[in-house]
Amino acid sequence: MLELRPICENCGKHLPPNSLEAMICSFECTFCTHCVAFVLHNVCPNCGGGFVQRPVRPADELLKYPAVAHFFYKPVDMQAFAALSEKYKNTAPHLR
Repeated sequence: MLELRPICENCGKHLPPNSLEAMICSFECTFCTHCVAFVLHNVCPNCGGGFVQRPVRPADELLKYPAVAHFFYKPVDMQAFAALSEKYKNTAPHLR
């Protein structure tokens, strides 16, 4: 089951289950569209993968399968991320 995380891991922006601004990598790391585009350049700081828009779970299914309540707030250390970003930011995610 896809884990619907409630905030952007980098900036802490609230990303409710129906948010169209939530982006995820293949490991479900969750960031907002702004951070993905302008801070991370479509490179996940945790795995190096790319991002896609997180699907919206239908409201009636949220009752049975709610979003997670715990927060993953871990602002990106840009100095540590620089090498990974340079390695992948100009490579399409499916070619990494």
